[in-house]
Amino acid sequence: MAEGILQNMNPDLEVLSAGTKPEKAVNPYAIRVMSEIGIDISLNHPKNVDEFVNLPFDYVITVCDNAKESCPVFTGHVKHRLHIGFADPAGAVGTDEEIMDVYRKTRDEIKEEFSKLYSQSMKKA
Repeated sequence: MAEGILQNMNPDLEVLSAGTKPEKAVNPYAIRVMSEIGIDISLNHPKNVDEFVNLPFDYVITVCDNAKESCPVFTGHVKHRLHIGFADPAGAVGTDEEIMDVYRKTRDEIKEEFSKLYSQSMKKA
């Protein structure tokens, strides 16, 4: 969701997203809540962060609560390392609507925090 939100803010940005334990496919709930705000992430696919540790980045942003502790060391040149943690909605239980509400909450938190980051730091870069 974070990749889709940031990419939607500025399509000219090169945004890469990866996890320490990627799933086989993008979570269908994430796809659904992102489509509610007009962002299609259905063609995205999970990647392992190890693919990117040697590359240079302007920003490396960890977003999951536990990612900061388990994220590998990036050996490529990284200008800014940030951690903006969000609860992982993948553990949500309940009815379909209750699970969607958890995903919506996380989506909205990501959108709010990334909007602040983009307008305060990245837009100027």
